[in-house]
Amino acid sequence: MSRSTISTFELFERFPDEKSARTYIERRLWKGGVHCPKCGMKDNTPRKGRKGFHLCNPCRLEFTIRTGTIFGRSHVPLHKWIYAMYLLVTSRKGISSLQLSKEIGVKQHTAWFMLQRLREACGSKVEMLHGTVEADETVVGGLESNKHMSIRLRTGVPPKSVVIGMRERGGRTVAEVLQSHGGTAIRNAVIANVEPGTRLMADENPSYTKLGGQGYEVQTVSHIKDEYVRGNVHTNGIESVWAVMKRGLHGVYHHASKKHLGRYVSEFTFRLNEGNVGRHTWERLDSLVDAVAGKRITYEELTREA
Repeated sequence: MSRSTISTFELFERFPDEKSARTYIERRLWKGGVHCPKCGMKDNTPRKGRKGFHLCNPCRLEFTIRTGTIFGRSHVPLHKWIYAMYLLVTSRKGISSLQLSKEIGVKQHTAWFMLQRLREACGSKVEMLHGTVEADETVVGGLESNKHMSIRLRTGVPPKSVVIGMRERGGRTVAEVLQSHGGTAIRNAVIANVEPGTRLMADENPSYTKLGGQGYEVQTVSHIKDEYVRGNVHTNGIESVWAVMKRGLHGVYHHASKKHLGRYVSEFTFRLNEGNVGRHTWERLDSLVDAVAGKRITYEELTREA
């Protein structure tokens, strides 16, 4: 076996049941002792005959390790959640809800709900990028010519989504869906995620070159002129992120609606950061478990019309 990963057999040995998974998650989320997810107090009483349940004495909330997390009000056993997390961090291009449903023995819509909750946890804010950062955008959305005639747009611009990504060389990656396609949105995204003084690598898009007057050292290559590398000036790193993400979106998920695209983007960037294959699988699992608190989202919120 590789020193940086574990087999599914080893995972099942460590988490054979609900109790073992609950103990692991409690150890990760309650490092300073059992505390109430509502008021934060550690004054609580374990409920007799109800394993894992506690009663907060100050605010009287009855809670478990699931309360206030992505596991909240889920009837799926925690060791199945752990396996879903394992598959999410070890599958480079992601895992479909249909495949997950077969792996853990739940209905497809339940697996979809679980994956969306996990993607919500993947969306934690990362530290500001610095040093040398590559920035680029990509467009996500199917071609109208590939759609059935009954659902093609008759007029107007196809509903494409623009995703901007920033990758720190030798470091972390940040990506997000832009709410508008203009240069202001691009510059705001860079300013929100990249420290001033950073050496910024980009293409000839004027949205980036204008950042030169806002404290960034901007260096560009001209893709229009077939210039992709000039010395160490290039955007190959962030473009490789788009290559993996689009293979996952097209080959595994097939479609990501505008409403949920941001969560899919978070999933792919999480695998590049905390879920990086250079880290041991246990560390990747720890990072995802650590991110589940305060990220609960309901099925109604996920399925409500935008």
